[in-house]
This record gives sequence, C-alpha cells and structure tokens, in this order.
Amino acid sequence: MLRRLFTSNRVVGLVGAGNNGGDALVALRCLAAWGCDVTGVLVGDRPSDDPLLHGWPIRLLSAEQLDDAGWTELWIDVDAVVDGVLGTGVRGAPRAHAAHAIDQLNAAGLPVLALDVPSGIDASTGAVPGAAVRADVTVSFGAPKLGALLHPARALVGRHVTAEIGFPPLRSSDSSATVITPGWARSRFPIRNSDTHKNRVGRVLLVGGGVGMAGAVVLAGRSAFRAGAGLVRVCTVEGNREVVQTALPEAIHVGTEGRALEEAVSASDAVAVGPGMGLDRNAALLLQRVVSAGDSPLILDADALTLASQGVIDLATVSERRPVLITPHPGEMARLLGDADGEDRLATLRSAVERFGCAVLLKGAPSVVGAGRDVLLVDTQSSSDLAVAGMGDTLTGVCATMLALGSEAPAAGALGLYLSGRAAVLADRGVGLIPSDVVEHIPDVFAESGAEWTDLDLPFVLFDADPAR
Repeated sequence: MLRRLFTSNRVVGLVGAGNNGGDALVALRCLAAWGCDVTGVLVGDRPSDDPLLHGWPIRLLSAEQLDDAGWTELWIDVDAVVDGVLGTGVRGAPRAHAAHAIDQLNAAGLPVLALDVPSGIDASTGAVPGAAVRADVTVSFGAPKLGALLHPARALVGRHVTAEIGFPPLRSSDSSATVITPGWARSRFPIRNSDTHKNRVGRVLLVGGGVGMAGAVVLAGRSAFRAGAGLVRVCTVEGNREVVQTALPEAIHVGTEGRALEEAVSASDAVAVGPGMGLDRNAALLLQRVVSAGDSPLILDADALTLASQGVIDLATVSERRPVLITPHPGEMARLLGDADGEDRLATLRSAVERFGCAVLLKGAPSVVGAGRDVLLVDTQSSSDLAVAGMGDTLTGVCATMLALGSEAPAAGALGLYLSGRAAVLADRGVGLIPSDVVEHIPDVFAESGAEWTDLDLPFVLFDADPAR
C-alpha cells in the first residue's frame, strides 16, 4: 500500500512497544526485502533482534538517544514514514517519550502512513487527548476503527483504507458499528417493479413551511421526487400555495383546514413534518394533528423537534404506535435531552434512542444513526461543504422517500445520508455547494456502476474513504 501511494525508496518507521510497533517492523522488513532503504526508530522497549524481523538486518535506532539534531538528520531524504507508535488499545494522552516522537514526526512534514489508527487517537471514541499523528493515509486491518471515523480524530486520519489480512469472517457481535459504504447502500436501494404506478412507488407527505418559509418544503419535495417518490403531497399554510405550486408543480398541495391533512396522512406511505414549520400555536396544533392521524412511518425534523422539546408531543408515546425517525442537529438534540453537553456524540445518540424509543439520525461530522440496543450506522460521505442552510430539508425529503419505499427507519436515515452526501461529491462544487446542487445529482448516485469507490486495484482493499473535508 505504501509503495502504491507514495514514492518510497527511503522509509523510516516509528516502532512502538506493542502490537502496532510489531506491524511497523513487519512493514519495514517487507520493504527491505523489496530493496527499499529502511530505518526503524524504537519508541519504547523492544529488542534490537526482534523475532518479527525474521533475520533481516534492519537499522534500528533508539528514540531516547535522538536529540533535536538527530531527529532532523533522520528525516533527510526520507520519502515516507510509517507510524507504528501506538495502536488501538491506548487510552488517554501518550506518555512523554511517545508524545515527543509524535511531535517530531508532525514537525517533519513528511508523508505519513499510519497503521490501524494514527498514534494518539482513541480508537473507540475518536477523542484526541494529547499529541497525535497527522497522517496522510491510515491503513486499518480487517475493519475501520470506529474512533477513526469520528471527529476530532477523523481530521487526523487522512485517506482511510481498510485491508483484509486473513481475519476470520466478522460477526455482528464482533463490531460496534456499521459503516455506510457504497456497497452497503447499493444493496439496500429500492428497486421498482416494471409493472407499477405512482401510488405503488412511494407516496410522501411533507408538512411544514410556515409563512415566509416555503423554501424548506420545496427543497424537501424536490429531493423526495429525485430520490424516487412516485407521489408527493405538501401540506403548508395557504399563503405558501402559490410559491409551492410554482416551484414544485409536480406536488399536490394540501390545505391545513378541515380533514384534508388527516386524509393525506392516511393516504401516504411516509410522513415528514417540521421543515420551515414555525413554532407558533398553529404549528403546534398542526404537529399534534399529524401524529394523531394514521400510523404511517414518520420523520420529525427541524421545528417539529423543537416543538417536541417544548412538550407539544411526547416522542416516546408517538414511537409506540408507528416507526419514527428523528433527525436532530446537535442544538436540537440538546433541547430534546435537556442537556447542552454534546461532546460525546455516541453517548448522546444512545441516550436519545433509549429515551424516545425511535431511530435517531444525529447530524454532524460525521452524522450517525442509532436504533434499538445494537444498531449504529456511521456516515462516510459528509463534508464541510454540506454546512449550508437547507441541506437538512433536502435530507428529510430523501429519508422520507426511503421510508415510503419500504426501508426501515434506521436504514432510511442511513440511505438518506449516503444519497445526499454522495450527490454532493458528484456535484463537485466545493464550498459553493447549495442544496439544489445536491437535489439535481441524486439520480446520478443511483446511476453509478459501483466501480468508483476506490482507485486502488488491490484485491484486499475493503474500504477506501477520502480525507475529511
């Protein structure tokens, strides 16, 4: 992998005392066998004749014997560095000798390939409690490590590649989470029968758009159609009718008066409520009517979640009667839980799942989906380019369509994340990305052949994700 990704005629490996250091020695041994000039720096106790070297005469130095000048000399003409200082079992900040080696490596500014995880990150939580390696590439073994997928560690991982190295087949009990990979998503994309019609391929009802906020339901409606909904109804205040029907002529407008809303709920395969809804008394009454009507799968987003945090509805009670997916951002989650401390995102997610009894999509970098005791899905497509007003409305429309097409609530959330995030990648707008770009590229995600997930023509590559942006 290192020779494929970097010029690597001269390589230095930082070798820790544990198994991660052993992996670094094996890498150096193999590179030496292939004719590379390699040097190992022992960061911790390890014999100079380590049996993992298999007799190869590798030059080994002790980090304790290197002063600043020695470190500077070490890096001369080096093409790449293998980071094997600390591995997945480390908790807390690195000890002084390891931290010093990590600081020297970061200061060198050389290409770095980290083994399993960058040294210094918490492989379970993504915490960075002290010095940590800034890697250009991280090669994990067998499966990605959860902490490497989560911020703040994710920013240090660089390109994230997972290699199969002969482990026994993974069981669900062996893993703490599922990564939302292209393969995972494609295997769950809805498939239309050739003999069908609009009422059999997903009927979505969107409820929201208070006065002056029609754009939220328009974006949700457009993304629902692009994600494959056969029929979209939009329930919004009468003052928005002209705007909605002009911007989204394919949708059916539903008024808020009389029994029109209740009838639309009963006639829909999934209902999404909240985008641009507002927080006044009329919005609260509308939300109560939605959750009381029918038993269609339900998505609660945006203002609907704020109203729920104010006691307008009880999420746990609503979740007892129907499948529910909530999609809070961190601020909305803090209001729902009555807790402003959201630093441990996974603990926050689990707390919400347990309290409300529904599927939860916690937005962020990355977004994560939880449900029940064992379901945890981690997004890999998100980037800072998505930090634009209206992206949440777009996501809601996609998730609603996945629900309407038969996905269970957690899978609908995960597919919504993948389709939206991948559409953003295909739009290739960078920081100029807007929700409409994402909407227009959703069909392109469905059309992808599946060969685009990696450019590494190596049969043992299981996962390949670009650096965090």
